[in-house]
Amino acid sequence: MGDRSTQEDQTGAKTRRAQGEFVRGVSGFRHSIGDSEFPAEPGRYHLFVALNCPWCHRVTLARNVLGLQDAIALDVAFPNRTDEDDPDGPNNWQFAPETVAMLTGTTLPECTEETGTGQGYRVVKQIYAAEGATERSVPILYDKLQKRIVNNESAEIVRMLGIHAGALGGANAGLSLYPDDAALRSEIDALNETIYVAINNGAYKAGFSSDQSVYATAYTVYFQTLDKLERRLSDGRPYLMGDHFTEADLRLFPTLYRHDPVYYLRMKLNEAKILDYPHLWRWLCRVHALPGVADSCSLIHCRQGYFGRSWNGVVPLGPAKPMPYPKAYAHPELARLPR
Repeated sequence: MGDRSTQEDQTGAKTRRAQGEFVRGVSGFRHSIGDSEFPAEPGRYHLFVALNCPWCHRVTLARNVLGLQDAIALDVAFPNRTDEDDPDGPNNWQFAPETVAMLTGTTLPECTEETGTGQGYRVVKQIYAAEGATERSVPILYDKLQKRIVNNESAEIVRMLGIHAGALGGANAGLSLYPDDAALRSEIDALNETIYVAINNGAYKAGFSSDQSVYATAYTVYFQTLDKLERRLSDGRPYLMGDHFTEADLRLFPTLYRHDPVYYLRMKLNEAKILDYPHLWRWLCRVHALPGVADSCSLIHCRQGYFGRSWNGVVPLGPAKPMPYPKAYAHPELARLPR
């Protein structure tokens, strides 16, 4: 798909993990809509996602901004994975709409049963097992006709939805997330790489690494990159590439959406909030206001998912100042004075 930032370098991954570094694994299903076996047809494809997962968030964003909600069905996993007592073992994404969330004391209305395969699977790993695979990650793009997994790499799914939005039946297929201009594509690719390494995956490097120096490096690079992105937007451009929303904006949004209410605390990224970057804050509010974007997000799922995995399972209630989130995203004027 022409995207260099779809996986992390796996060199010495086992040793690096043993030393405390978070190393993201590699997605194993890399087919594409548009291949001869996977034609672009409305109603044929299905997505399995978790709304707290930022990699899934890329995909739900693409689905919504391209107007594919009626063309590509969606199942939503519960934000917390299975525990040690589960009959299918721990750490599995589960379809559990009857499960009560600690944060709300109720079930989560967005959560669904598994409806894409026709088998009513309870955990995501069963979808993979049906094809002889041992993976257990989301998102998954699934072909309901052939009963096959097409792809489970979020960056590639975003790209193929954008390219084939018209043939898939997208109501907003005219939106070009990856414009057909070689120079623009080269710039988007480079920006995507920076955003992935320093921001998207960088947040996980900081938050889930147990080595202080690895954390410190990721922390420093994360905020240095936010400074660069703030300067990029300081010329008044509405989006990262200029006047038009592109893949680069779509891929930055899930992390920055989570930063103030979740990552600032959970990922130990507490140098500053996005509120402290006036241009980035206004960009964040601008993107959140685009049709379909707010419907792709759930901070309840994010808070439940991230903090529900912490040592005591207690989910923080805030922040509530200067305004509760996500309500704050409707108020670009909250941006603080330049740092």
